[in-house]
Amino acid sequence: MVSGKTLRKWLRTAGFYALVIAVMLPTVFVFYWMITLSLKPQVEAAGYPPSFFRFSVTFKGYQEVFAKHPFLLYTWNSLVVAVGSTLMGLAVGLPAAYSIAHWRQRGLALTMLVARIIPGISYLIPWYILFRNLRMVDTYQALILTHLVVGLPIIIWVMIGFFEDIPPELKDAALIDGCSHYGAFWRVAVPLVKPGIVATSILSFIFSWNNFLFSVILAGRNTRTLPIAVFNMIGYEEINWGPLAAAATMITLPVIILTLIVQRHIVTGLTFGAVKG
Repeated sequence: MVSGKTLRKWLRTAGFYALVIAVMLPTVFVFYWMITLSLKPQVEAAGYPPSFFRFSVTFKGYQEVFAKHPFLLYTWNSLVVAVGSTLMGLAVGLPAAYSIAHWRQRGLALTMLVARIIPGISYLIPWYILFRNLRMVDTYQALILTHLVVGLPIIIWVMIGFFEDIPPELKDAALIDGCSHYGAFWRVAVPLVKPGIVATSILSFIFSWNNFLFSVILAGRNTRTLPIAVFNMIGYEEINWGPLAAAATMITLPVIILTLIVQRHIVTGLTFGAVKG
């Protein structure tokens, strides 16, 4: 006979997993639909009602992506821009977050938050005018700088909490031993917040990899990123769903695989310092 306490425990566990399934099911279903759509011939892909389980499997959509589009170039462009914006964001964001946390610069922190809240399209026209005058349209530098609008506030806001969790005594001891503020930051603070650096780097990379708005205006023939490549596959007369879904799948899979591989580091970084004692 099952006791009431054991029954309540089982019910709570079952309710938790049911809630997780209910939340995750729409996302998993959409991703499954995208994968199956990439494996269908055009006739079945455009058919109604759609068939989710019984369909003919073909890889022509993937072949067409590489045959008709320089997909490897787009992948390289996305990688260069995402890595570049992440590294530049860390170079600027880590000292900024340390400064805000150490000297309690709440006004600067609020400014960064407002800059992140403002819709990205508000920056688009000024960015375009600036880079056009500087002849930097269709360059990696322009895309990297514009992606910092998204990545830099994320890095700063997440890292402020990590730097605030560092005991002040450690920084004071470093200053007493002869370190400058930069030395205390580099030799003491940075090693202690490595989990946070890993987490923010991954988040910044993912946001840059998925960025569409700035690239659609500032990228040209030589610097188009993957989201722009998918967008350009939509024709005026017909939407070829197979190649379109195949390209979307190849864009999404690296991010999902990266997240699954480093999820432990993300969780560790975002919960680092959450419990004190």
